[in-house]
Amino acid sequence: MVVVSRPLQTKIVDWDDYVGRFEAINSVDVRPRVSGYLQSIEFHDGQIVHQGQVLFVIDPRPYQAALNQARGQEEHAVSALANADIELARAKKLLGARIIAEQEYETRLATEQQAAGDLSAARAAVQTAALNLEFTRVIAPLDGRASDRRVAVGNLVTQDSTILTNITDLDPIYFTFNAAESFYLKYERQAQTGVRQQSRVYANPVEIRLQDQADYAIKGRMNFVDNTLDPNSGTIRGRAIVANPGYILTPGMFGHLRLLGSGTYDGLLIPDEAIVAQQSDQIVFVVDANGEVAQRKVKLGPRVGGLRVIQSGVKADEQVVIDGVQRAKVGIKVGTTAGEITPPKPGTMPSPVDLTPPPASATFPDQGR
Repeated sequence: MVVVSRPLQTKIVDWDDYVGRFEAINSVDVRPRVSGYLQSIEFHDGQIVHQGQVLFVIDPRPYQAALNQARGQEEHAVSALANADIELARAKKLLGARIIAEQEYETRLATEQQAAGDLSAARAAVQTAALNLEFTRVIAPLDGRASDRRVAVGNLVTQDSTILTNITDLDPIYFTFNAAESFYLKYERQAQTGVRQQSRVYANPVEIRLQDQADYAIKGRMNFVDNTLDPNSGTIRGRAIVANPGYILTPGMFGHLRLLGSGTYDGLLIPDEAIVAQQSDQIVFVVDANGEVAQRKVKLGPRVGGLRVIQSGVKADEQVVIDGVQRAKVGIKVGTTAGEITPPKPGTMPSPVDLTPPPASATFPDQGR
């Protein structure tokens, strides 16, 4: 006695599986833009910070003094220019009355132009001093999570050299992985034939699961494929972008990604237990209307929703032995009991998309998740 059932017919979409890691879109080493002694630290180690937030304060007193000095020099330059303007205006009248020589007028004109230049330089010095004073407040250049402080209060920090902390943005976040050359070629040919709406898998949806997740619950999309294959490994780097509003994902974390590997096609599903290996062949047993057992050599597809895709070898109306295969002998009549293949639970299979059938090569089987 064996249990038989017709294969489960459904729409199938193959996915290609990859292992990769999450990476920050931006990571910045925070360095001071002026030198001085660190006066205070305005954040906690590991804190979420926001762009423009003050993180460190360098002793501002020397820079405040430099700004005051620059402003004094600016006032002196303003007075010098005003005096030069008066002298030049007087020289114009005297030159018109032929009381002074033209050389004297040109000297006063040059003096006025020099005073104007000195005022411009003084104002630039004020701007520089004001910037240096502003730079004593080290601010976050972007939103993200700060690392720990690298320098304690009271230490001397050096302009553009000392690393104070690091900030990485977390939302959104990248997921990077490497794909074999055969996958790259498959995706490119699918793009040329219209299977993929955009070339090089840009904007194609991806699903990711973490080490502690059974389902691919994280959704994202492709946004980059590198321009060169690595000649040593024969792989090319791909990247997806994922929303991370709760900051659960962090750079360096590993995950499993699946990317659409095909368009939609009609597939037959049976349990793995119904498949028997005979050397290099995969065999399933069927029972005809007279109760006689026959075998079919099948071509297996990926595993989806806990069942195995049969790409060829079995017809949709055939009765496949799904339990008791050890009692099925070719050419022997057996008693049968009607069974049923349980459809995959909602959400355990990829949602079909309206695409044409793809090449079948280079698609990883789902290893049971």
